[in-house]
Amino acid sequence: MVCSMLKKIAADDMAETHWQMVKHEPAAPEKKSRYRLDELNAARIAKNLVILAPTEAIIADLMAKARLSIPGLADTSEIVRIMNYNPDLMLPVVRKSRLNPDAPLGEGLIAFLPLNLLGMQHLALGTFNAAVPDERLLAKPNERPAGIYLWCIFAPGPLAGISALFMERLSSDQFSGVNIYARPVTDDGRRFSQLMGLTPGIVIGDIHAPNVWVFTRKSLTPSYDSYSPDAGKHAIGIAIVRTVDDMLRVAAIRNAVYIGEQECPYEEEYDGNDLSGTHLLAYIGKEPVGCLRLRFFAGFAKLERLAIRKEFRKSQAAFHLVRAALKFCQKKGYGRVYLHSQARLIDFWARFHFQVMEGRSHFVFSDFDYVEMTADLEPDAEALTLEANPYVLIRPEGRWHVPGVLEQSAARAPTSPSALKKR
Repeated sequence: MVCSMLKKIAADDMAETHWQMVKHEPAAPEKKSRYRLDELNAARIAKNLVILAPTEAIIADLMAKARLSIPGLADTSEIVRIMNYNPDLMLPVVRKSRLNPDAPLGEGLIAFLPLNLLGMQHLALGTFNAAVPDERLLAKPNERPAGIYLWCIFAPGPLAGISALFMERLSSDQFSGVNIYARPVTDDGRRFSQLMGLTPGIVIGDIHAPNVWVFTRKSLTPSYDSYSPDAGKHAIGIAIVRTVDDMLRVAAIRNAVYIGEQECPYEEEYDGNDLSGTHLLAYIGKEPVGCLRLRFFAGFAKLERLAIRKEFRKSQAAFHLVRAALKFCQKKGYGRVYLHSQARLIDFWARFHFQVMEGRSHFVFSDFDYVEMTADLEPDAEALTLEANPYVLIRPEGRWHVPGVLEQSAARAPTSPSALKKR
């Protein structure tokens, strides 16, 4: 069903007029979502597809093919203009079996437009011209959009897996959790939208737009920033320590576990490294129940001071903390993690693929014997690098997925003389 529909579908044919948007169409029969966009397995569905760089030649060739099935597409020059504005907004694909490396040509295409708030308002009002998109209504490259507008799908036959590649691209920090919008104007388009989990009708501010469809996405909050005080009394969440109050919670947990239960001397527990590390706090409901410290070195990260309050040790808090810590290390670009494990806890750490380092002797501190263990991490495609958006790198630690106060300040006109001079 999906494959046959995709051949004819363009979200608004790249050319919908205001009259076409608001005219009354017969309601499509209600259909249950069968292929929700957020449940597509890109690795499985699209394993035989290759994404091509959207060159002008590839786009022109694809548009010529698409026009045989989809009437009223925007001029190729407009599509190329948007591509030049931000080439990441288009995904031309070809089957691996038909790829010619010397002269690559696409077989299918998904194009989308990242709308800013003004663009979303125009979309709701029906004044957004998809045939000639106004760049003032689009989010800038590397800017998180207010909404993702599904501009065009051309994916005949076995190219239906392009939808999975599309969702994979939208899993980046820039796009994660941003809702997807479409204006289907054909019966095929409406049926496809229903099958993929879109629903008709949106509200932007005070503007009600019954003919705009939306796919509501869950915010992909990373595990190391998952704590919400409103999640329920049994929910486990992890937070990065950022305040003095948070640090007092860490101290309370470690005092109970290490100083109280294990009788560790105070000066050994507080070893001078707490202000040079990153701390994670585990909550169950609103109650802080566990903590873990991370420190970072050249080439590896080190996990330390994992502690869970005695009354919560039958919970999964320790597992949530460790998994969140490893994700945090991956996000920072680390591929190896190191720790000192009490000998009695080797099996616990082995669950996370830690192995005892060969040729190393047991050693003792604070009256317990320890072994050295390491684990190798899979590389994170979204790890922070020098190529990252500079605004992302100045966001609060561990909250790189949410716009920060400093980029909000960028909306103000500069008052510094040096900044004015550079302008």
